Amino acid sequence: MTGRTLAERRSKVLGPAYEHFFDEPLHLVRGEGVWLWDKAGRKYLDCYNNVPSTGHCHPDVVEALSNQAATLNTNTRYLHEAIVEFGEMITAKLPEGLDVCMLVCTGTEANDLAVQIARHVTGNYGAVVSEASYHGNSDLVLKLSTDVYPVEERPDWLAVTEPPNLYRGPFTRADDGPGAGYMELARRELDALGARGHAPAALLLEPMWESNGPMVAPADYPKALCDEVRARGGLIISDEVQAGYCRTGKNWWGFQHYDIIPDIVTCGKPMGAGHPLAMVATRRDIAEKFARKYSYFNTFAGNPVSAQVGKAVIEVIDGEKLGENCENTGNYFNAELAKLQEKHDLIGDVQGRGLFYGIDLVTDPASKTPFTRDEIRHLGSLIVDEGVITGTCGRYGQVLKLRPPLVFSREHADIAVAAIDRGLTRFAAERGGS
Repeated sequence: MTGRTLAERRSKVLGPAYEHFFDEPLHLVRGEGVWLWDKAGRKYLDCYNNVPSTGHCHPDVVEALSNQAATLNTNTRYLHEAIVEFGEMITAKLPEGLDVCMLVCTGTEANDLAVQIARHVTGNYGAVVSEASYHGNSDLVLKLSTDVYPVEERPDWLAVTEPPNLYRGPFTRADDGPGAGYMELARRELDALGARGHAPAALLLEPMWESNGPMVAPADYPKALCDEVRARGGLIISDEVQAGYCRTGKNWWGFQHYDIIPDIVTCGKPMGAGHPLAMVATRRDIAEKFARKYSYFNTFAGNPVSAQVGKAVIEVIDGEKLGENCENTGNYFNAELAKLQEKHDLIGDVQGRGLFYGIDLVTDPASKTPFTRDEIRHLGSLIVDEGVITGTCGRYGQVLKLRPPLVFSREHADIAVAAIDRGLTRFAAERGGS
């Protein structure tokens, strides 16, 4: 069966809402570490998927899953050591005081529950997010995901701040005090929220502004924004679904780069290295206030299989020193991407840290005209043809997203950069440029 035939069958049975990244869909059948193989046996370097954080099919994670699945799988209505041990391992990775861990299955569920908690605890209803953000796909969280629905459909309880893009935002690296500039814009949005009759229950902070970039914000901006929201009665939710679990370097969480201690931390994708596992961590006083009115139960969340997988992932990250690897390999990767930017006019900017980078692509460097979605889709396809899988993000869909498993090495970085180099060269040749 050809990939195209399977894609047609998929579209027919699953519906047209599902998309493919590339001009021709990939039919993947096997993974190991940073490598993926397609149906024809071709090998690809995975430079995109953060879900298998410890690498595809890590043997320790697979063994933990298999052993527990063959023994018992119930839920959190019953006592089980692994569930408690996993919660203790998670809270040990968080700042002192964030010592309650509520388990869910997905990042969407985590953010949904976090906002429910914040609304109950504060008595406020408003929410603060950044422009072109994504936090999940439940009814509540979809309204917080400003990149997936029209501006005119935004609820009046939502304040939307300008992301601190130091390349193509209103305040750039060339400006004095860009953090203060972004903070002033944020205050205007918070004032407007108040004028509409809403105080903030929570700020959902993405420490890497993932859907926009990723980005590295002015050092003073994130804390100033958190302080302002708290002054208006809101809590701080750090959405670590993409930035957490050492993704940004040796720090376990993205918020640690900005001298912030959130009231609530959410995480998902990397926690199970491919298994659906997520969590909401918070302070005991917040959890207790929520529990006075609401109970919480989730049939699949925190089951013994998920708990054993979660434990194994943490043990692998610690045992193999993947945080240190992310920091060291990431610094090397960043330097090589900077060299690539000097070579190609199509690269407007490179932002990121750890093993999380975005290449902002432009058709005109002077005007910063972004790639169209069709153009970056085609570039991604050319890079796949060179044997490397990447993704896309960005306010205009113009950013090539690089977010490989944490076992990514300097050797893999060299392979990725060379493939992107060849893909950009081919792209430029097709459009008659350099």
